[in-house]
Amino acid sequence: MEKIASFTVDHLRLKPGVYVSRKDKVGENVVTTFDLRLTTPNLEPVINTAEVHAIEHLAATYLRNDQAISAKTIYFGPMGCRTGFYLILSGDYKSKDIIDLLIGLFKFIADYEGDIPGAAPKDCGNYLDMNLPMAKYVARKYLNEVLLNISEETLNYPQ
Repeated sequence: MEKIASFTVDHLRLKPGVYVSRKDKVGENVVTTFDLRLTTPNLEPVINTAEVHAIEHLAATYLRNDQAISAKTIYFGPMGCRTGFYLILSGDYKSKDIIDLLIGLFKFIADYEGDIPGAAPKDCGNYLDMNLPMAKYVARKYLNEVLLNISEETLNYPQ
């Protein structure tokens, strides 16, 4: 069997950043999958499930309520390796096209106060496994260290 595209990325050279993971055609439309890499694979600790879960709920809420991107948002969710998230948008995008969106998104998470949307037994199958303080920490770190200092090196996969 052939390796899927994401398994061909050199994870030993991959840094936190915003990468186009793939582009697919669905009918006449292009769908872009982004690799939002928050930690350095195989070097930094992975993100714990409680903060991953909180980030997922907050990001999905933000994206679905942002009038400019809501209709184009297909999916936001964690990577199995817990080093980042996938964002899938309808449209043909480059990494740099979504930096302002991501700055707003991760600022929203870093500054969030109150109950996490959907963190209730009737709304979520694992509502107790959320850690807002750590989610805010992870979001602020990604915002300050990556998104506000984005470079070509962190917009394109290493070759």
